Amino acid sequence: MAFWDRLFGGRSDSAPSRQRLDYLNEALVLERQGDYDAAVTSYRLALRERPDDLRILQNMAIALSKIGRIEEAIRSYKKAVDIDPTASGAHYGLAFLLVKRGDVTGATKHLEAFLAHPPGGDDADRFIGHARATLDQLRGGDAAAPVAG
Repeated sequence: MAFWDRLFGGRSDSAPSRQRLDYLNEALVLERQGDYDAAVTSYRLALRERPDDLRILQNMAIALSKIGRIEEAIRSYKKAVDIDPTASGAHYGLAFLLVKRGDVTGATKHLEAFLAHPPGGDDADRFIGHARATLDQLRGGDAAAPVAG
């Protein structure tokens, strides 16, 4: 029956023209291949379908950071934080971009927000320790110690 439906303009979920592309997964594959510019394009397409998706916003910010589009990455992280003020990954990424920019006040604010709602999981301790050490350096004004993001 599906053949007849497609032949005569009926509905078919398997028709290629009606399939929705999974832009998020496409972007993730492109990133793994090192094609960050193309990944950003796919993330933007994914955002059209799901404009408030934190995973898309954060992954896009990471890809933008890798190609040096720091201001766009900051905007992407900020949008994620606007949507969910407890988004620890967005606070963490944003904080270190602000450190690179020299915005100590902004970086401190986002590191504090990250530490207020830290992530869980196997690698969490490493990120929490890095955030605490960086926050201590920022508060102490220790300009001699470089802060890596």
